Amino acid sequence: MTALGFQLYSARNYQPFSEIFPKLAKAGYKEVEGYGALYATVDPDALQKLKDELAEHDLTMPTGHFGIDMLESETDKVLTIARALGMDAVYCPFLMPDQRPTDAAVWRAFGERLQRAGKPFKDAGFDFGWHNHDFEFKALPDGAIPMDLIFDGGPDLSWEADIAWVIRGGADPLAWISKYGDRITAVHVKDIAPAGENADEDGWADVGHGTVDWKGIMAALQPYKVRHFIVEHDNPNDIQRLIDRSIASFKTY
Repeated sequence: MTALGFQLYSARNYQPFSEIFPKLAKAGYKEVEGYGALYATVDPDALQKLKDELAEHDLTMPTGHFGIDMLESETDKVLTIARALGMDAVYCPFLMPDQRPTDAAVWRAFGERLQRAGKPFKDAGFDFGWHNHDFEFKALPDGAIPMDLIFDGGPDLSWEADIAWVIRGGADPLAWISKYGDRITAVHVKDIAPAGENADEDGWADVGHGTVDWKGIMAALQPYKVRHFIVEHDNPNDIQRLIDRSIASFKTY
């Protein structure tokens, strides 16, 4: 079976992480994905403690999310964290609403900005790319799609494809996988609840318990060199349920 990871942001409301790691290990997860608040410090002792705690449960952290400002202004700090935790890929995960371009030229320029931001990481041997949400698939007034423009401006960017956000953006994930599959190096495995359900979980669902055709998605991804599959749920109301049911479903794909 393909190894399955877990985005630790999903468990941010279920602290401490020291209680989450054994749950993940017991369920059969092999990897976790980090996010900013988890490694806010570059204190060597703190980073080593985190790495040791993961190792205690046979977990690794091959991928991590870092904001664009940190990637640009604290490059050495990000490199230190990524190296200390044994990452092989760094992804920029988000752009705040007030920072999002409103025309094609500026979106293309943002892709160029990501390309520049990623160079030190690629030079150091890391994979580097963009993690999407829904806003990149909303057509601009001239009909251009921001996701195309980002990749046009950043020809060497990898893609951590968040399939459920592609769908929430009104786009066809199979078409985008076909178009940019050679860029996809990681995939967020998440699910969308049926309309009107799971309102207290922002409309998300445990993997295999929503409307996303994950069996079909996995088949479409098969030709490409995806290295990491990572469960995520933005607002689960039962972390143990999410952990157990998601990996059980994933094993059937």
